[in-house]
Amino acid sequence: MKKTVLFGALTAAGLSAGAAAAGTLDDVKARGTLNCGVATGLVGFATPDANGEWQGFDVAVCRAVAAAVLGDATAVEFVPTTGKTRFTALASGEIDMLARNTTWTFSRDVDLKFTFVGVNYYDGQGFMVPKDLGVSSAKELDGATVCIQTGTTTELNLADFFRVNGISYEPVPIETNAEAQQQYLAGACDVYTTDASGLAATRAAFEAPGDHVLLPEIISKEPLGPLVRHGDNEWGDVVRWTLNALISAEELGITSTNISEMGAGTNNPEINRILGTEGTLGEMLGLDADWAMKAITAGGNYGEIFEKNIGESTPIGLARGLNAQWTDGGLLYSPPFR
Repeated sequence: MKKTVLFGALTAAGLSAGAAAAGTLDDVKARGTLNCGVATGLVGFATPDANGEWQGFDVAVCRAVAAAVLGDATAVEFVPTTGKTRFTALASGEIDMLARNTTWTFSRDVDLKFTFVGVNYYDGQGFMVPKDLGVSSAKELDGATVCIQTGTTTELNLADFFRVNGISYEPVPIETNAEAQQQYLAGACDVYTTDASGLAATRAAFEAPGDHVLLPEIISKEPLGPLVRHGDNEWGDVVRWTLNALISAEELGITSTNISEMGAGTNNPEINRILGTEGTLGEMLGLDADWAMKAITAGGNYGEIFEKNIGESTPIGLARGLNAQWTDGGLLYSPPFR
């Protein structure tokens, strides 16, 4: 009898939680603001500028979703989260989505009950050391002190790499990238390890970036992307297809400069469906017909967002690499809009 009562209570709680999660789209519309979880500060990805306005690659995804849902790319409340606090913030409903250089893994998907809606950056874990350390390979780091963010996939990756290579290290736990930068520059650790994109962004903020070296080893797969709560299917569709719209826009040649012209209609049916001049894709999502047009207008297509925030012309200087379109030999690929 007690088991039956307990099962019933858990079932009721689960249904209640699912019902609450399923209403996120309505909640965002009613609130008039998107609550988006981002990093506490990572140049190029998510950081406030001199005027306190959030800028960056991940920030642009938040703004695109706000534009698609609310018609206003500025209607976003950015919530800084650490490696430890990000999942609690999402699970509790404090934020509507997380766009914070977060790796899609089995346990986060299945055990923590989150839905990753796609990948906006294909990455891998690397190592940064001072040039005067005289190290050219991560395999030469036996006995090194290593700054590493707690609550991240990098902890296990690091342990695996050193174990496989028969070398040892001493971890220096940190919670934020700002703390890691401070500790690393102060000499509290010999090495800083995190996603290679994060290392490039961190080094770009140094007074003397050339005094630091990114070692050649990439020791993991880190598919980074936005996520929502499990059971939040309607909302997940909105975030997923907003990201896909940015990716497809680049592939199809839709840019921030020609989108108004294309929005009047083209001879390409898929472009017309994306921009809302044909079909009912917006209605299927519970959004206006021009939802994707608003999302793309907010900051440009995927390629424009990449180049503006983290591309080769920026201090971060990242090449497209795996993040090139599939037509250019990369992994970037959106399902069709039909």
